[in-house]
Amino acid sequence: MDRILEDFRNYLRIERGMSPNTVASYCRDVRGMLEAFQGYLPREIKTENLERYLSGRIASGLSKRSQARLLSSLRAFFNWCIEEGDVKENPCDRIDAPKLGKYLPAVLSVEEVDAIISSVDTRTATGLRNRAILEVLYGCGLRVSECTGLLISHIHFDEGYVDVVGKGDKQRVIPLGEMAADAVRNYLPVRPEPAARTFEDILFLNRSGRPLSRVSVFNLVKDQAMAAGIQKEISPHTFRHSFATHLIEGGADLRIVQEMLGHESILTTEIYTQIDSSTWQAAVLEHHPRK
Repeated sequence: MDRILEDFRNYLRIERGMSPNTVASYCRDVRGMLEAFQGYLPREIKTENLERYLSGRIASGLSKRSQARLLSSLRAFFNWCIEEGDVKENPCDRIDAPKLGKYLPAVLSVEEVDAIISSVDTRTATGLRNRAILEVLYGCGLRVSECTGLLISHIHFDEGYVDVVGKGDKQRVIPLGEMAADAVRNYLPVRPEPAARTFEDILFLNRSGRPLSRVSVFNLVKDQAMAAGIQKEISPHTFRHSFATHLIEGGADLRIVQEMLGHESILTTEIYTQIDSSTWQAAVLEHHPRK
């Protein structure tokens, strides 16, 4: 099994160009399936077997969105098996994916973003770093992995932009706002000494001089939201959603927002127009004389 998963992982990473997080998720899903069918070769796993397996996962409380991701993982695995000549047809092809409703991510108002960022105590080196992280997450609309992997050499203060390496190692250029730039400038003089030469160019380091983990940034966001009295369930990605929504509310062109977020399809970016619509609809209903 380990050999199969390693080969599948290399296929996803090299040939499909998937991000490390997506590769890990797909391999985790496939491992679970292979463990459930221990003793079966991939070509021996049929549609009816998978339907029973998926039914069991659904019964255990798997959400529709997780069901769709699981089916996508298994479909990719069996397509790879077909390419390798180990399987003749994909047993997932006759399984319908669950119908998903429109997903509207949680979004912060401009005032809530200000409250969270302002709640950081910048009298310490850690506070200056945390302030810079939040300013960059929101000001540039970065994914958490893009933020933790940001390089000092990719920040161009004079020109006012930052180079970001996103999913599939695709690079994009994002304007660097004045507030984010100032926060990074204030952090750099107190940035810890890198623990190894390989960390010298990484912007955000922990106290030990090592790159921050995704979990550290998640905890930072939750702690500062609590300090600011924000009751919403948020994550670092909430700042990215808020960044995109506020741009569109301000009249930014959808194609420009797509480029800044690094979305391959404009359909992915269009979700933020739905959020904008839901915002003004809620406001109208709230103040409507016949509510």
